[in-house]
Amino acid sequence: MKIHLVDGTYELFRNHFGAPPKKSPHGMEVGATLGLMRSMLLLVSDPEVTHVAVAFDHVIESFRNKLYPGYKTGAGVDPDLLAQFPLAEKAMSALGFVVWPMVKFEADDAIATAVSRFKKIRSVRQIVICSVDKDLAQMVDGKKVVCWDRRREIVLDEKGVIDKFGVSPKSIPDYLALVGDSADGYPGIQGWGEKSTAVVLSKYKHIEQIPADPKKLPFSLGRATTLAENFQKNYPQALLFRELSTLRMDVPLKENLAGLKWRGANPHLKKLCREWGDERIPDRVSRWRR
Repeated sequence: MKIHLVDGTYELFRNHFGAPPKKSPHGMEVGATLGLMRSMLLLVSDPEVTHVAVAFDHVIESFRNKLYPGYKTGAGVDPDLLAQFPLAEKAMSALGFVVWPMVKFEADDAIATAVSRFKKIRSVRQIVICSVDKDLAQMVDGKKVVCWDRRREIVLDEKGVIDKFGVSPKSIPDYLALVGDSADGYPGIQGWGEKSTAVVLSKYKHIEQIPADPKKLPFSLGRATTLAENFQKNYPQALLFRELSTLRMDVPLKENLAGLKWRGANPHLKKLCREWGDERIPDRVSRWRR
């Protein structure tokens, strides 16, 4: 079997900017939520999609905001989008999916925990992470755990991660720490661009293993000296940024493998769709729970 772990936060953002806006009969913006529902029903129309969970950032902030004040927050996010997070969670539950709404942790942490928990089960042929979030590339494992960009139909296995970033999945947290991640709000280390970081980490793998001696870096001496000086001067910050980018695998998820099996939509979905002004969505449902 395959397990599909969906980054609900990304999917909701994607539908907010991709699906047409729509007001409910009560004047509430619901376009992104309805778009997400249609997208998920398309996902389960594939007979290979049998076990599904959807993770959300129930609140944008997490424990990482206490580690680094500049870490991402909900500031600047369209209020119409923020207001749909509880609606989206309710919609996914009504569709019959397991929903993980994260408060202390992030949606990525829930997905990472699930990958760690289920990938060694013999009956699990593959885990498909439905997200384009760079952080989640660290969870890719051979062809057993892959990331899937549903919009562009791109699947990243371990070779794909190496081709894209220049480093293996295990080095992704180190890579993001040095390069920075504007989406998460931390800048990386000055001078360490994508190419130079990939060259160094392809050889040394992790931050602790990067030598202080610039002569051991595979660049011209002038370039290597600048990189080494910036790295040493900002070493504690690099370790902090890696902690921010490293996904947690200790989220207290209650579901076992059987609990992820999609058994159909719940009947109260029809009531929700009436409230939100789209009674055609239930016609797309292929299976209903009794």
